[in-house]
Amino acid sequence: MTEQLSADDWTKEGLKVLAKSGFTALKADPLAKAMGVSRGSFYWHFADLAAFHAAVLKRWREIAAEQIIADVEAASDEPLRTLLRRSFGARLELERAVRNWAAFDAAAQGAVRAIDRRRLDYIEELLGKRGLTPATAEARAQVLYWTFLGFALSGPPLPAARLQALLDELLAMLAA
Repeated sequence: MTEQLSADDWTKEGLKVLAKSGFTALKADPLAKAMGVSRGSFYWHFADLAAFHAAVLKRWREIAAEQIIADVEAASDEPLRTLLRRSFGARLELERAVRNWAAFDAAAQGAVRAIDRRRLDYIEELLGKRGLTPATAEARAQVLYWTFLGFALSGPPLPAARLQALLDELLAMLAA
């Protein structure tokens, strides 16, 4: 590479490597080689590997929660339907990789807990806007989120028609 890399370039590459190869691949040397630069570029932006890991986790929280919520809020469709299509239709390798990382690392575990809470709060908010009582919204949000996590961790994607049928059923169950 002839241009100077930014910290954002490193975190984006970190997310790609994390999704493809897991958290053990998040090391300065192999990342630098893959990006065609020296390790010095890495250490120009990050004091150490822990600082890089923190930046990767922060960026994951931004794209896996805040960006999705902003997109849902900007969409003209019904928010809960949009959220379900977006969440269940996404490639979830990164979700699986971060959750695997969290089994071994306290910082990753904290990031997962924070994103779980943010997502649950948002789902509860959407259900509340549909007229559900706070207790019912909380219970249904939890069940819906557990459903998403089971889906995210279960492996290969479903055919589009099957996925849509399941999402329609989920919406019908939530409306009942």
